[in-house]
Amino acid sequence: MKTRTHSFAALAVCASMLVLAACGSKEGGGPQAPATGASPPPMEVDVVTVAPGSVTLTQDLPGRLEAYRSAQVRARVDGIIEKRLFAEGSDVKAGATLFQIDPRNYRTAYDSAKTDSNVALQTVERYKPLLAAKAVSQQDFDLTEAKLKQAEAALSRAQLDLENTHVPAPISGRIGRAQVTEGALVGHGEATLLATIEQVNPIYANFTQPGSDLARLQQEFKSGKLKRAGGAQVELVLEDGSIYPYPGKLLFSNLAVDPSTGSVSLRAEFPNPKQELLPGMFASIRLPEGSADNSIRIPQRGVQTGTQGQFVLVVDEESKVAIRPVRTGSMAGSDFVITEGLKPGDQVIVNGIQKARPGSPVKAVEWHPEGSSPAADTPATSEKK
Repeated sequence: MKTRTHSFAALAVCASMLVLAACGSKEGGGPQAPATGASPPPMEVDVVTVAPGSVTLTQDLPGRLEAYRSAQVRARVDGIIEKRLFAEGSDVKAGATLFQIDPRNYRTAYDSAKTDSNVALQTVERYKPLLAAKAVSQQDFDLTEAKLKQAEAALSRAQLDLENTHVPAPISGRIGRAQVTEGALVGHGEATLLATIEQVNPIYANFTQPGSDLARLQQEFKSGKLKRAGGAQVELVLEDGSIYPYPGKLLFSNLAVDPSTGSVSLRAEFPNPKQELLPGMFASIRLPEGSADNSIRIPQRGVQTGTQGQFVLVVDEESKVAIRPVRTGSMAGSDFVITEGLKPGDQVIVNGIQKARPGSPVKAVEWHPEGSSPAADTPATSEKK
């Protein structure tokens, strides 16, 4: 009997445990099935909102920089170079002595000419009272005066030759490499080139514009499609694509078209206080062509090129990426002017293009060029310079 009683007690305990376990599972105390994972938030992309306005149309034209002034330092007398009195690549002032030519022969010639001049002057002074007393003829006196003038001219030439043994800087600027060294014979039969000085602040930019572009602009001005751009301020685009911080001014454009190239020559002037621009450098000159109203402009990075032509990625009404074919026209600085394909209010993606897939949801963030936080890397091919 005791054994049967213990068996019933054990069964009761087991039943109670099963009931508690079942209740616990119903109340959430026991193990549950894992919940499905939440979808990630949409990716952020930088966008610009399309808004029409007045834009200044520009054209980038290739050019080359040229020194504002350039002067060759040449020997004006024959002789041996004794000293070089400047450091190559340094700035020199106009009138500063750059080379010293051996002056001994010229000093001797000057002293001799000075003696001859003094003798001739004394002879004239002696002949004056004799002429008054008619002790000498007028002809003899005139010959004496002529000899004095010849002696004075010879003295002037000898003095100039002696001064030219000190070779001066003709202009202020930066002097380059010396073409001769101490001990060299210069000026023997020709004016030997000793060095070159270039003044590079300000500096010139020479460039050309196709004559056909000028004709097109004239027609657009006449039709009213374009307005003439106010002022003649131009920009310099350096070889790395950056904009030179100091704007320049257009100096002139030739009135004639070069028949061999079909282009017109132009020149602009740019400040160069830090002498960062050097003669001979290549650069692009951004020339304002005219202004147009109600135009749409977007950054170059937003425009892509595919097999079907140019297109942009936009964020549609459902906050999804969509492809929009476009047609570009002229440039406005570094931006494209869009002639077809966009309307006011469209949000064009400019950063995050590489990861934005058509149809995928995204979060649009307005792009600010100076301090935008790039949502993703932009493909290098979209940065057209």
